[in-house]
Amino acid sequence: MLECVPEGKIEHTVGKINPAKTCQPIGAMYAALGIHGCLPHSHGSQGCCAYHRMHLTRHFRDQVLASSSSFTEGASVFGGASNLKTSVKNIFKIYNPDIIAVHTTCLSETIGDDVPNIIKQCEIPEGKIVIHTNTPSYVGSHITGFSNMCKSMVAYLAVAEGETKKEQVNVIPGFVNPGDMREIRRIVTALGIKLVMFPDTSGVLDAPLTSKYQMYPDGGATVAEIRDSGNSEVTLALGAFASNAAADLLQEKCGVTGIPLKLPIGLKATDDFVMALKDWFGVEIPKEIAIERGQVIDTLIDTHFHYQGKTVAIFGDPDHVIAMTEFAITMGMVPKYVLTGTPGKEFEATVQKMLDEAGITGSKVKAEGDLFELHEWIREEKVDLMIGTTYGKYIARKEDIPLVRFGFPILDRAVHPLMPVVGYRGCLRLIEQISDALLERRDRDALDEDFELVL
Repeated sequence: MLECVPEGKIEHTVGKINPAKTCQPIGAMYAALGIHGCLPHSHGSQGCCAYHRMHLTRHFRDQVLASSSSFTEGASVFGGASNLKTSVKNIFKIYNPDIIAVHTTCLSETIGDDVPNIIKQCEIPEGKIVIHTNTPSYVGSHITGFSNMCKSMVAYLAVAEGETKKEQVNVIPGFVNPGDMREIRRIVTALGIKLVMFPDTSGVLDAPLTSKYQMYPDGGATVAEIRDSGNSEVTLALGAFASNAAADLLQEKCGVTGIPLKLPIGLKATDDFVMALKDWFGVEIPKEIAIERGQVIDTLIDTHFHYQGKTVAIFGDPDHVIAMTEFAITMGMVPKYVLTGTPGKEFEATVQKMLDEAGITGSKVKAEGDLFELHEWIREEKVDLMIGTTYGKYIARKEDIPLVRFGFPILDRAVHPLMPVVGYRGCLRLIEQISDALLERRDRDALDEDFELVL
């Protein structure tokens, strides 16, 4: 496709070419998988559900289970109430989940199905639960869908039992991998603080291979834990786009103080996360965490000449891109192009403020952009490195630029979902990946007389 793009600048003001996002239901489905014993349910056609399951499965390389209302022409015309009621009855009878999390699709949203009222008419066995969220694919992105499902978890499940709060923290981790959720839990536990994290896909989409099949693995936040989130002292919302809405509702509904933070990707954002916990609960930073931070500082000093002053294009989900941009600046790199496909002008304001404070000028920042536009920018003036999802590999190949795979989705490499990029350990991994990508390019391009053993 890129070979067919004519030379010169091309203006496209309608629609997207090679979007830097996907649709809401994927995010809602992923969030629902972070509830223990939950079966996500797609209220729409089988094709929508199949695509969403396939996309998640390709990224996580683990089976993603979900059910569908299986709309046909009749449901498309007369509404999907009958389909949903039959689906709920059959799901509990055949698959026996603890909870069903319903999300809508373009089709059910366009015809105007009143999902909350339909759920009230469903046959729900005693002790079982059905929740829902609205996720029209033509609005927002998969991050919006994730946020909406998290907000529905609070709306349906969270309860405040009294005015006295428990000495525990809620963490809404954002749209991150199971490996990241494990690392967030490890850091909070190392600080000696009781944690309620939801959603939590660790143990679900990174479960080990055993000799026995489990339709509902041991991982995920239990319904009881999500209910108890209303009794916590504080909620840390990691990533404004994915987590703030649920934290705000939890504060409004149950009186739990919400603290918005960036995703703890990079040195400064991880410092902010750890210090928020330290300041709120009055705990001491354990030696193991202090050592990890010191290793990051030492590594940044030891390797700074690998990436100092290098220009970089960063693209992907807004919370990931914001945190990664901050870390790139910390590393001494120059974020020249910063783009997300998710709408939201606050993205542009946040990134531009970081660039201004760092004295970086001439960068281009855009929300609700697409990869065609990013390619146009790169064709005008190249960068030394690209950081983003698998979808950037075509631009990277065409323009001969190294690509560090980061965010969602990563469809052409394995293991990423298990390896954290959050926390201080995540910092080390990102430094390694960025440094290696640039040094590999240096080795590849070096003349024989410049091909060095020690770099």
